Amino acid sequence: MTLQLRRNTAPIRMRNYGRIVQDMIAYACTLPEGKERESLEIYIAQSMRQRNLLWNRDQESGIMRVREDILRLSEGKLTCDSAAFQQLIAQNNAQQGKKKKK
Repeated sequence: MTLQLRRNTAPIRMRNYGRIVQDMIAYACTLPEGKERESLEIYIAQSMRQRNLLWNRDQESGIMRVREDILRLSEGKLTCDSAAFQQLIAQNNAQQGKKKKK
């Protein structure tokens, strides 16, 4: 007897991020507000930024673009307004400033 594996055949909303990021966002939406949800939001944002850089090497995509995409994928449930996320934005801005000086 062979077991059939269940496949997720739902369409991927943003192909440049992939299904895993989409599933992580769906999971994060189910978590209650707190430290775990905030850390998962930051992990998702960092992962999305890395994947976006691989997909779009010519375009510079900052963390603000990723934040907008998280809002869009979560349908407004993940707002990315935590202090840790604001610190991530500040780090990203500092890194972009260093790159421009060279």
